[in-house]
Amino acid sequence: MKKVFIDPGHGGKDPGAVGNGLLEKNITLDISQRIKNYLVSNYENISVKMSRTKDQTVSLSERTNQANRWKADLYVSIHINAGGGQGFESFIYNRQFKNKPQTEKIRTMIHNAVMDKVNWTDRGKKQANFHVLRETTMAAVLTESGFIDNRGDARNMKDSSWLQIVAEGHAIGIANALNLKKKSLPDKTGRLYRVVSGSFLEEDNARKRVHALKRKGYDSFIVQQMSQKERYYRVIVGAFSQFENAENRVKDLKKDGFDSFIVQM
Repeated sequence: MKKVFIDPGHGGKDPGAVGNGLLEKNITLDISQRIKNYLVSNYENISVKMSRTKDQTVSLSERTNQANRWKADLYVSIHINAGGGQGFESFIYNRQFKNKPQTEKIRTMIHNAVMDKVNWTDRGKKQANFHVLRETTMAAVLTESGFIDNRGDARNMKDSSWLQIVAEGHAIGIANALNLKKKSLPDKTGRLYRVVSGSFLEEDNARKRVHALKRKGYDSFIVQQMSQKERYYRVIVGAFSQFENAENRVKDLKKDGFDSFIVQM
């Protein structure tokens, strides 16, 4: 059983960075919960603990002490940047320490997985003397997912589908780093049917479709696909183990004015 400790930055009396009507503490908690949900839903032999599961004040020492007592295999601290800039960056401790090469390898896997999922500026793999990186006894990585004071990044942070993509990137990177095995698909044949309501070359158009579906009561999210070296954005409106259920979703969508199709996974 692998133990992953997810640390949503800030919380409670400490809002973290503030900008464009957003508080860092809320975004980090949202992304962290999505990371946890994705890991436990999709991988075997994984236990996930969070430094906080609601808007509460947790000191830095409390965060690292929790992880150390629990004997986590990996510590991932989720943050949002500020101060003028754009894009994604990640950090490990900047001094020499035991197993630093392994920590660097883990960080690279997480960093690259996030960059594969999100089309944004790569600000690099960095090192710093942050408490949560210095005082943990396991491999520790801190990520900064966009700038809250950048209008474009902030617009993304208000989009649930974008937050999901960022979380999935982190989760996939964690799974790769810890060599986690994916859970088997839910039915005996191993088939899963996704309902797709649009594939777009422009991410903004995919977001517009997500919002239109939401107004009609459909939850959906965006996944990135590559085809002949071209990136496109596919809007997913449900995944079903039974083909009949996927067909029913397509019929419902058609009644509400949305074209859709089924993809077997």
